[in-house]
Amino acid sequence: MSESILRVENVTMQFGGVVAVDNLSIEVNKGEIVSIIGPNGAGKTTCFNVITGVYAPTNGAVYFADEKVIENHPQGKMKTMYKGQNAGKYTSVATPTPDRITNLGIARTFQNIRLWKSQTVFENVLIAKHMRRSSNLITAALHLNAKEERAMRDEADHLLEILNLQDVRNEPATSLPYGQQRRLEIARAMATHPKLLLLDEPAAGMNPQETKELTEFIARIRDEFGLTILMIEHHMDLVMDISDRIYVLDFGRPIAQGIPSEVQNNPDVIAAYLGVEEEEDA
Repeated sequence: MSESILRVENVTMQFGGVVAVDNLSIEVNKGEIVSIIGPNGAGKTTCFNVITGVYAPTNGAVYFADEKVIENHPQGKMKTMYKGQNAGKYTSVATPTPDRITNLGIARTFQNIRLWKSQTVFENVLIAKHMRRSSNLITAALHLNAKEERAMRDEADHLLEILNLQDVRNEPATSLPYGQQRRLEIARAMATHPKLLLLDEPAAGMNPQETKELTEFIARIRDEFGLTILMIEHHMDLVMDISDRIYVLDFGRPIAQGIPSEVQNNPDVIAAYLGVEEEEDA
């Protein structure tokens, strides 16, 4: 029996009168690679922002490892403006900040690379590891955290070695080729010891060879680190090659889900996203 690690339940995200995500429910099981696809503006990144605490949903709930971590319902003016469903189903207001979500074991990358530009490759990974530190300002000032700091530095180096970034350890992060910057951003997310890794368009801007290498890289880190991965991606070759299951969004609504072959042949998906071939002139 599959073990659920993430469940998004009836989530609606409404900005004024605009509904970006409309009654979305998805589930990700432990060890899976699940992809969310859809046209630009379909609500994919908004979904990630809800899961990671960047946005409090207008309505709905998010469960992580069977624990409800996010819940909200229409409040204030939104009570009259709300256009979604299940308005009365949720009663609590609970949206942790992104750092608390990361502490729970959910890490993410971003559609636009967000490395610390003034830091080296090593420093980018080490800083991310600090969110798991047990020391505080006083113990750090008195150098009582030396053992923990050495351990974190060793772990950061070990991660860079595994991910084939050790040879650029001391290079400024933004001096790396684009593909390596993407890999570094994933390494930085992994430094937080996540159980669930969210990748927002990891192949954006990559050429076919880089995309092929990234596909192999994602599969490898899933297997070697025991990760579960939820991914937004437009490169269909990558999605179809690597995904265990796929959800398809259109205008904030789920229109299909299933294994890659089912989604690829779904008429609604073809019409909304993958494209319909024009009939040839007689």
